Amino acid sequence: MDIIYARGEAAAAEVHEALPDAPSYSAVRALLRILEEKGHLKHREDGARYIYLPTEPRGKASRSALQRVVKTFFEGSLSSAVAALVDAEGGKLSAEELERIEAIIRAVKNKSK
Repeated sequence: MDIIYARGEAAAAEVHEALPDAPSYSAVRALLRILEEKGHLKHREDGARYIYLPTEPRGKASRSALQRVVKTFFEGSLSSAVAALVDAEGGKLSAEELERIEAIIRAVKNKSK
C-alpha cells in the first residue's frame, strides 16, 4: 500500500520491483488481488496489465490503520500509544513537533469546555 500511495498508482511489477526482499511476483499479485477484494485497492486495465489505485485518500486510510493499531496493541489507550511513540524516539522531539502536539492538546481542551 505504501508503494501505491507514494506513486499514486502502480502495476504489480512496479510494486514487486520497489519491495525490499520482495516475495515472488505471484505472491505480490495475489496480495494486490486480496487488497482489492477487501476494498483497499481498485484497478484499471492498461492493455494486459492491471494498474492498481487506492480506494481511499492516504490520510483517511492512515487514520483508520492507526485506530486499529491503538485498539489492538494499546487496548484502545491513545495516551499509551503516544507514550510508546515518544519513548521509541528516546524522548527526543524537535521544538516544532512539541509545539504541534501542544497545539493539538490545547485545541482538544478548548473543544471540551
